Amino acid sequence: MTMRVLVITPPDPVVSLADAKAHCKVEDDSEDALIGAYVAAATAHIDGPDGWLGRALGVQVLEARFDAACGDTIRLPFPPVIELVSISYLNADGVEQMGDLADFELLGRDLVAASAWPWAGGSSRREAVRIRYRAGYTALPAALRAAILLMTDDLYRNRGTVAPGTVSAVPMSTPVENLLAPFRVFA
Repeated sequence: MTMRVLVITPPDPVVSLADAKAHCKVEDDSEDALIGAYVAAATAHIDGPDGWLGRALGVQVLEARFDAACGDTIRLPFPPVIELVSISYLNADGVEQMGDLADFELLGRDLVAASAWPWAGGSSRREAVRIRYRAGYTALPAALRAAILLMTDDLYRNRGTVAPGTVSAVPMSTPVENLLAPFRVFA
């Protein structure tokens, strides 16, 4: 099953500027924008559909889009999954239909239909089925928070490795990788 996932509603920052400044031992406001950018870069490097972890950190709305053939169970990517928001699909005439959430059961991150998938026999168009769901942590685990703070501090202290405003890859130290490894999702 081919699946593409989009961020519909991005998460709020999972680490505050105040916490990052305290971790970096910065007391004035002169580098707030820089530190904020480093927090955002560190978080983006590991969070959501483009992140290294393969999971959602802050609470966000994601949309999984896939073809109609999907088997008995759909494993929603980027856990933890909090709740379903909506399910839509294209019928055989290509007209969008809304699924009734009561017809589906969410078992962790696995979605099953109460009887049969309502889109069975529907459109053969790519991405004919779209499932919106909320995912992420309502309380970020301490190890993930610590990793973001360490990455932020590494960027702040080692400015020669990146230019402000151009951070595309965030270097991960061994302690950061060890903090993140238990949370990494591979499938």
